[in-house]
Parts: sequence; structure tokens; C-alpha cells
Amino acid sequence: MVDLEAGTSELFASYEDDFRLAYAEVAQKIDQIPELAAEPRKAAVRAAQRALDEADEIIGQMAIELQNVSSASRAKLNACLRGYRGDLDRAKRDLRKATDQADRQELFGARAKAAGGSGMSGDDLSQDQRQQLLSGTDRLENSSQRLRDSQRLANETESIGANILTDLRGQREQIINSRNVLMEADTYVDKSMRTLRGMARRWV
Repeated sequence: MVDLEAGTSELFASYEDDFRLAYAEVAQKIDQIPELAAEPRKAAVRAAQRALDEADEIIGQMAIELQNVSSASRAKLNACLRGYRGDLDRAKRDLRKATDQADRQELFGARAKAAGGSGMSGDDLSQDQRQQLLSGTDRLENSSQRLRDSQRLANETESIGANILTDLRGQREQIINSRNVLMEADTYVDKSMRTLRGMARRWV
């Protein structure tokens, strides 16, 4: 017989390894962002976001697997899962911060070059920079909202998965109970047949 809890623990450990790999990729890309130019930096941001999404999905799978372990084991694994979620939230904040800083550096550098060659006054440059910052803030807020929506969807998916597992366990118990009832009914039928055959022999 397979030890289901041991198998689940092994699967949880495998998810942990996958999460660490995805998290390491995120950290590497975040460290690279300030040193990259425009297009390579955008590629690094996209790669970091993909790794974040992958890590988020892995955490969802880990949460589902926790439904299959005993209460004693679940408490320890839940603590690990909370730590991973905290790491992921920090990575998301670090990515937003690194991207925002790089955007500001690129923006101010481009504005300064343009001002030097166009005869713009300091006030004009400052106003233009403020407008660009406001636009950048709007884009950042939109990105943050998309991240929040993705997190909400992941939480809903996790909840649905947990409910499905609960339903499956309930159905399994019903099937086992039905099988036991049928086996008991077969026993009663066998006893009845033997009784009837005995009665028939006496009547002959």
C-alpha cells in the first residue's frame, strides 16, 4: 500500500525546489535591471514577471497539496508556505521598485539631453518631468492592479481546488460505504438461499 502522506510530502518538497529556482531567477533579473539599457531592461522585467507568475502558481499547488496531509504535518508545512508567500511579496515589491527607479533614471537622462539641445528653460523641463512622472505613476498603478487581480484569481483557484479535493474525499467515502452495504446484502442473500434450499430438501 502506498503511503499517501509520504507521497504528498515528497511532492510538496518538489514544489519547494521549483519555487526556489523561480525565486532565484527573479532575484537575478531584479539585480540586472538597474544596469541595463531600455530594451534589455524591458526584457529582464518581462522575464522576472514570468518567473514571479510561475512562483505564484507553484505556491498555489503547494497550498492544494497541504489539504492531503495530517493536521500535525500541515502546521509545519503551512509555516513554510507563509514564508514563501512573504518572500514572493518582497520580490514583487523589489521588482516594482527596481523598475520604477530605472524608469526615472531613463526619463531624467532623456529629458536632460533634450533640454540641453532644445533651449528649454528649467521651469519647462520641470513641468515636463512632472507630467512624465504622473504618467509613469498611472502606468505603475495599472500594473499593480493587474498584479492584485492575478493574486485574487490565484486565491480563487486555490479555494476551488481545495473544495474539489474535499468533494472527492466525500465521494470516495460514499463509494466505500455503498460497497460495504452491498457486501452485507450479498451475505444476507447467501444465508437466505441456504435456508430456502434446506427447507426445500425437507419438503421433498
